[in-house]
Amino acid sequence: MDALVAQHLLNWLVLASIYTLLALGFSLLFGVLDVIHFSHGDVAMVAPFVALLAVQTVATIAAPMGAPAALVLAILVSMVAIGLLGVLLDWLVIRRFRNAPAMMALVATVALGTVIREMIRTFYPQGSNPKPFPAIASGSFTIGDFVLPTFSLIVIAVSIAMVVALFALLTHTSVGTRIRAVAEDRNIARLMAIRPNRIFAITFFIASAVGAIGAVFFVSHAGVVRFDFGVQLGLIGFSAAVIGGLGSMQGAILGSLLIAGVDVLVQILVPDGASYRLVFMFVLTILVLVLKPSGLLGKPVFEKV
Repeated sequence: MDALVAQHLLNWLVLASIYTLLALGFSLLFGVLDVIHFSHGDVAMVAPFVALLAVQTVATIAAPMGAPAALVLAILVSMVAIGLLGVLLDWLVIRRFRNAPAMMALVATVALGTVIREMIRTFYPQGSNPKPFPAIASGSFTIGDFVLPTFSLIVIAVSIAMVVALFALLTHTSVGTRIRAVAEDRNIARLMAIRPNRIFAITFFIASAVGAIGAVFFVSHAGVVRFDFGVQLGLIGFSAAVIGGLGSMQGAILGSLLIAGVDVLVQILVPDGASYRLVFMFVLTILVLVLKPSGLLGKPVFEKV
């Protein structure tokens, strides 16, 4: 295979891996709560800022292991912090719209995203300025003319591991059984001594922590972090989830592969394609919604009137 084609395929897999981590959160939250959590991208984007703050503290503990180990530990700290932030936001805001019309929850989460962005911009040290984000890993492997960066390998491997772990959690553990029971019918789940609020908290923790990893990979790939990146991440992750079918984990992966494919193709084939890649992604989203409103792997939902 031509080295250039292989390099483009690698870029496609890296972007698809990052987008999958974001899309999974949308699908998981919609599947369990029936809520489109539009601030999910903004919540995830807090993770790189937490990691930047944590890296100095963690560096003292991990000094014997070197800077990369300190960064990895800081990212793990940010994952837990963002997971807890997701639980807190559900407890403070989103749970109040459990039984409200879907539009109210939608507006509330959009407003919540704006609040999160403005809090970063206002209270984080020089939060309105772009900040360089260190590479998670340096170095590369060379196979002929093909260069395989270690960072790309880590992104793909970690994303696959997290997808497998999430599927295993949902299908082979008691927690996963309870999550699926609440997603199916929370009233019947309550009759079976399952506490829906506890399941909601667990779901928010998992979705937010997985999204945090996606956001950290995204900014490490870009080399810079900005307070308003959450809007872009949220739209991309949501589009991928919608294309695949909201609530479908497999659909989130398929949608991410398609969105990332369009991203890479536009950058290759269209002059100054980086400026228009989002336009083409959203055109694809609109086309899928027009042709198959429930998404490629989604199931139509019928409501009694």
